[in-house]
Amino acid sequence: MNTESCADACAKCHQVCLQTAMQHCLKMGGEHVAPDHFRLMLDCAQICQTSSNLQLSGSAFSKTYCALCAEVCEACAQSCEALDNMQECLDACRNCAKSCIEMSTH
Repeated sequence: MNTESCADACAKCHQVCLQTAMQHCLKMGGEHVAPDHFRLMLDCAQICQTSSNLQLSGSAFSKTYCALCAEVCEACAQSCEALDNMQECLDACRNCAKSCIEMSTH
C-alpha cells in the first residue's frame, strides 16, 4: 500500500459518504437520517477528506490520523450495513479502512 493509493481510497470514501448522505439518506428518511447514523456519515466524509489531504501533503501526522480514519470508516460501514441500499458507501468505507490500517502500521 502506498500513500497515493490510500489517499485515493480516502478521497473516494469522502465523496461517496457525503454524496450518499446528502442525496440518498435525506431522500429515504427514517433510519437513514437518524442522528447517530447521519452524523457518523458526515464525520466519516470529513475525516476521510482530511486524511487524504494529510497524506498528499506528506504530513508527519498522516499515519496517526490514518488509524483514527480507519476506526471511523469501520464504524460507518457497520452503520451502513444495517440499512437498505447502502452497499456503495459500505464498500467505500471498508476499502478506506483497510487502506488506512495498512498505512498506519507501515
